[in-house]
Amino acid sequence: MKIFPLCTGIGKIKILENPMRESRPSPFRPWREALTCSTVSRDSIRHGRNRNTPQGFLSRFVRDFRAKRRLISITFLILAHGPALAFDGILEKQVFEMPTYTTVGGKVLNKVRVGWESYGKLNKSGNNAILITHAFTGTSHAAGRYSTDDKRPGYWDSIIGSGKVIDTDKYFVISSDTLVNLNAHDPNVATTGPASINPATQKPYGMDFPLVTIRDFVNVQKALVESLGITSLQAVMGASMGALQAIEWANAYPEMAKRIIPVIGAGEVNAFLIAHLDIWTGPIRLDPKWNGGDYYDAEPPVDGIREAMKMTTLFARHWEWTDETFGRAWADNDKDPAAAFENKYKIQVALEDIARERSKNVDANHFLYLAKACQNFVAGHGASLAEGLAAIESPVLLIYAADDLLFFPEQVQQTKRLIEADGTPAEHVELTGKLGHVDGIASIEQAADAISGFLRK
Repeated sequence: MKIFPLCTGIGKIKILENPMRESRPSPFRPWREALTCSTVSRDSIRHGRNRNTPQGFLSRFVRDFRAKRRLISITFLILAHGPALAFDGILEKQVFEMPTYTTVGGKVLNKVRVGWESYGKLNKSGNNAILITHAFTGTSHAAGRYSTDDKRPGYWDSIIGSGKVIDTDKYFVISSDTLVNLNAHDPNVATTGPASINPATQKPYGMDFPLVTIRDFVNVQKALVESLGITSLQAVMGASMGALQAIEWANAYPEMAKRIIPVIGAGEVNAFLIAHLDIWTGPIRLDPKWNGGDYYDAEPPVDGIREAMKMTTLFARHWEWTDETFGRAWADNDKDPAAAFENKYKIQVALEDIARERSKNVDANHFLYLAKACQNFVAGHGASLAEGLAAIESPVLLIYAADDLLFFPEQVQQTKRLIEADGTPAEHVELTGKLGHVDGIASIEQAADAISGFLRK
């Protein structure tokens, strides 16, 4: 593992020796193999020589509901928050460390670690950077691949890269794992949370880990970007929980974030979503193996995690998608669901398969802490939403999905009005599709022209 001391004294950066994910049989493999494209050297990416970008494969498939069999085949990738397109770059996952960090709640954490990756090259002035912030179930893997054998590129690979909307020939793009990242057991993720070793006890924190907020995520990101010599961010852009982070960046550090692009998110988590998050965490808390969060020396609450992941997978979609993709089809043509309890519909089996795959790297306590951080979010973490959004002075481009059942279009429009109230420029773009909330990932190319124009201003 290579260690690079930082001149700022804030922390240090490490490059992981082996960021490769263990190869496992996957139900997504046939679809992923269809997207395999050539790979290039890391140097060619850094210096902008790779322009072999594939065309809008996924977006064409998503729109073509007449080709139902093809739509079902891409369902598995969409369920797993897969990318819209392939990027043929090879990446190094790196780790940022802070010796200490004091949370918004006043608790001191020792040896904070978060993973990060980057695309493009930072200029001498340190002012050509764009920060990408990730969603609830996401990681820092926004684009590219970790190896030539990696079949799944980053989730926004369609818009990040040489010659793309977020052009890595022009911008230095960086993305980091948050604190309490959901995928704590993914070898390509570095995060600090309940599953981390408490230096004071040499055991996992468990539920002794302090509560953290979206502002804490942002504060750690700020320490990271400053350690790299970044003097300002041309934009902070993120989807879902990433949108909350983008909004918080503009509130907390307006001098640093020149623009923000919140995608499928709003200025606060409303009562409806607070309740959703509570329901999602229920299966974990009710699983006896959760044991009040003390399970690190025993079998983890796998059943609870899988049920929670089924919920997040389904509720982030739209009923039109489920009906057109699965309808009332039986999972097995020879087993009528009306004949026996064990006989199931295709939608049931699909959700079970995806949840089983997605839950492999999930830590139960991290799920609970992330949910709590989201429930507690209101821009600025102050007295009111209006106050928090009034503090935003950076131009804003809000991108939302017309059929989003988590962050409703009306809520996004309210966010826009409150930002504009004191004269801050705000624009919006509506994404259309039948994927609901997930259109913010899979259909982001619909906003390509708006994003390009916004970055030019």
